[in-house]
Amino acid sequence: MGRKAVADDLRLFVALELPAPILAALEQLQDQLRADRSARAVRWTRPEGIHLTLKFLGETPSARLDAIRAGLQAAASAHRPLRLGAAGLGCFPNPRAPRVVWVGLTGDLDALGALQGAVEAAIAPLGFPTEKRLFSPHLTLGRVRQDASAAEVRALGALVTGTTVGALGAWQATAISLMRSELSRDGARYTCLFSAPLGQSGAA
Repeated sequence: MGRKAVADDLRLFVALELPAPILAALEQLQDQLRADRSARAVRWTRPEGIHLTLKFLGETPSARLDAIRAGLQAAASAHRPLRLGAAGLGCFPNPRAPRVVWVGLTGDLDALGALQGAVEAAIAPLGFPTEKRLFSPHLTLGRVRQDASAAEVRALGALVTGTTVGALGAWQATAISLMRSELSRDGARYTCLFSAPLGQSGAA
């Protein structure tokens, strides 16, 4: 069993934050998809809540923040800024039974994978197990509602596979951020606790 959350725990994850033009393009795509009846099965992510997640930490004692900051700064300083783009539409785990609708990434994906691996390596000694699943970078547009019928889910999969999404924009990622997630009845609220700048030199 996992450790029970206590009052001074923070729900944390490590991510690359997205610039406003990319968030606006993602919101426009959400609106386009939402216009189709098949998209009623989706609970859409608020655009300001979309991030490129590198590592989910979960409930974490606030006393660990200094150690996490040091680890993320060390990982970030050894990796150059990344040129990334948003393009393509897909779903997890597959179009026959979609649970998550996402936009894909283009650009410096090998360097992004190396950065994510460095974050894992920096965080693991602090008690955060390394993720066994292969890193699959994506931007989550929405999640299928638990009360969606099988027919609605199949229709959503058909909508995703039948929708062509080209390039939505590109940006340079210059820092990794430690994000706090606070859950409420109105949805999650995200706060950046600190950012670790990516270095201008070193291995990427």
